[in-house]
Amino acid sequence: MVTFKGQPVTLAGTPLKVGDKMPDFTLVGNALETVSLGDTAGVRLFLAVPSLDTAVCDLEVRTFNQKVGQLGAVSVYTVSMDLPFAQKRWCAAAGIEAVKTLSDFRYRSFGQATGTLMTDIGLLARAVFVVNSAGDITYVEYVPEVGNPPDYEAAYAAVKAAQ
Repeated sequence: MVTFKGQPVTLAGTPLKVGDKMPDFTLVGNALETVSLGDTAGVRLFLAVPSLDTAVCDLEVRTFNQKVGQLGAVSVYTVSMDLPFAQKRWCAAAGIEAVKTLSDFRYRSFGQATGTLMTDIGLLARAVFVVNSAGDITYVEYVPEVGNPPDYEAAYAAVKAAQ
């Protein structure tokens, strides 16, 4: 069960588990280009967050941005419902260069595909997915309370193990 400010939320889609193939999705990049799973490769870390303009999401993305160089050959993607313009502005203001932000505002397909779309409020629940170069999910964390950060150390270990 996932909660938002202590209240249970309804998640659309099917929750993913270790061993599943990462499902395809359609997202919007900062230049309004369409991005799908096929546009990514190698070991990937996907972070689903409610909004970059909140303290916990801000800290999470900044933390992964700082650590990505220590994680080796991995691509890090943060997915939220924020508009691409807002994501681009936020990244510029926060000095985010190693993490790519993608928006699910138009299609909501990432939220549906990963079981992170909070239908009650139209945002994504906080979750972490590590995907190896074969497209297999090797680590999943659905953070039980959306307002809490993920388990950074477990995510780092999972990325290193996937390489």
